[in-house]
Amino acid sequence: MDLDVFVAAHQAEWARLETLSKRRGLSGAEADELVTLYQRATGHLARVQATAPDPTVEGRLTALVARARNAVTGSRATGWRDVGRYFTVSFPAALYRSRRWWLTIMLVSLLGSALIAWWVATHPEVRSSLATPADLREMTRPGGAYEAYYSDRPASSFAAQVWTNNAWVAAQSLVFGVFLGLPVLWVLLENVLNLGIGLGLMASAGRLDLFLGLLLPHGLLELTAVFVAAGLGLRLGWTVIDPGPRTRAAALAEQGRVTIGMAIGLAVTLFVSGILEAFVTPSGLPTWARIGIGATAEVLFLLYALVLGRRAAATGETGDVEAADRADLQPVAA
Repeated sequence: MDLDVFVAAHQAEWARLETLSKRRGLSGAEADELVTLYQRATGHLARVQATAPDPTVEGRLTALVARARNAVTGSRATGWRDVGRYFTVSFPAALYRSRRWWLTIMLVSLLGSALIAWWVATHPEVRSSLATPADLREMTRPGGAYEAYYSDRPASSFAAQVWTNNAWVAAQSLVFGVFLGLPVLWVLLENVLNLGIGLGLMASAGRLDLFLGLLLPHGLLELTAVFVAAGLGLRLGWTVIDPGPRTRAAALAEQGRVTIGMAIGLAVTLFVSGILEAFVTPSGLPTWARIGIGATAEVLFLLYALVLGRRAAATGETGDVEAADRADLQPVAA
């Protein structure tokens, strides 16, 4: 194909398409013409790419086709509708569809923490390897390090610190998924060890009830959010290994959008747990009331993920962005 002749032959069509793409309030005839010229330009771009690649012409046609596509499909601005759709459809659907990952991680992690707690509580030599007897007494005594952690700073600044730290842990779990999920396992192991050691040390000092009274009001929701992030990170890592009936690039793009999109919902979840940790955990409420508040928050989250999420997933929602905002994908043979 003679590229110069091809460009000269279709120059007028491209100019007309560019004009119509920029114009608002098209008549019916102009709208039909826009669609026809857009379809032709798409074919022109494919022909140039296949028979006479040229960066200048390809760049011009790519930009023209993209602008015309927005004019044909209708661009839209992100607004409160998108925020509402995210929290009522996309986020719960993604939670539900990934439930096997994060619920499994939750059960395994809690079981691991319980085993570590038993090991620490029943083996003095293990506790001795963790810290000196004086340090252990300081951590577990009334008003010691574990207890003072929740009350030695103003509640507002403590909430901000807790939220920032937990959001960072969740973000690490989400992003590290692209490395086959291996770093996610390390983040999980750290959390399991910290939880198990804390439980074991306080149990050995006969103060497990106090520790649970401080942990459960916020920890139920906080740990669930971390488990969800880890589950999504591992699922993203598994997509690298097994993309399914899609190209690896397409599978990663879809799962990557879902995973990164979950960061917003998890940040809100961790914000709620941070508020509970700063204002409920150290409050003067009876232990049963504080634990009840935390349990209520956890139950509401699980209902949100598993009930509302199931309804959203049943309509075909995956947690990905809307179809109009996705790139067009060329079908491939399985």
